[in-house]
Amino acid sequence: MTPDKSISNGLITRLWALIKKFYADVALPMVQRPRQLQTAALCYRATDEGRQVLLITSLDSGRWIIPKGWLMRDKNASEAAVVEAWEEAGVRPGRISRQPVGSYVYDKIKSSGLPVTVETLVFAVEVRVLEDSFPEAGQRERRWLDPAEAAERVREPGLRQILLEFEADTRRAR
Repeated sequence: MTPDKSISNGLITRLWALIKKFYADVALPMVQRPRQLQTAALCYRATDEGRQVLLITSLDSGRWIIPKGWLMRDKNASEAAVVEAWEEAGVRPGRISRQPVGSYVYDKIKSSGLPVTVETLVFAVEVRVLEDSFPEAGQRERRWLDPAEAAERVREPGLRQILLEFEADTRRAR
C-alpha cells in the first residue's frame, strides 16, 4: 500500500467514526420519540409469613404484571396508580406511597403493532380490601405471591428488580 493510500484510509476511518458518533449523540435523539409515561401500583398486604404482592394477568397475552396505566387528567401519578389498581384488580387502598418505590422501562406493543418505549413509575399501595366485583373482573386472573416468587413470574427485568428490592425491604423490616 502506498503512503497516500494509508493516510487516506486512516482519514476515512476517523471520518466514519465521527459520523457514527454524531448520528448516535445528536441526530438519533432529535428524531426519536420521547418515552411515554405510565403509572403502576405495587399492591401488597401483610401476612403472618411477611408481605405478599398482588399480580394480575394482562388482557392481551395473559402474562403476569402489576396494575398499570396511563397518567390521568386531574390526578397525580400515585392517584392514577390507585385508580388502575381498582379497575384492574379490585383494590381498595390503605396506605399509598407518595413517591415511586421505583421505575422500569419496557416496550409496549401498540394496536398498530409498533413498539413504544414506556417508563413506568411504581407506587406501593397497601391493600385494605380486595373486592370481587370491579370493572375488569372476569377478564384478569389475580394472585397473591411473596415478592421473590412474583419476581420470577414477571417478564420485565426492571419490574423484577423492584419486586426483589421490595422483598429485601420486607426482610429488613422484620
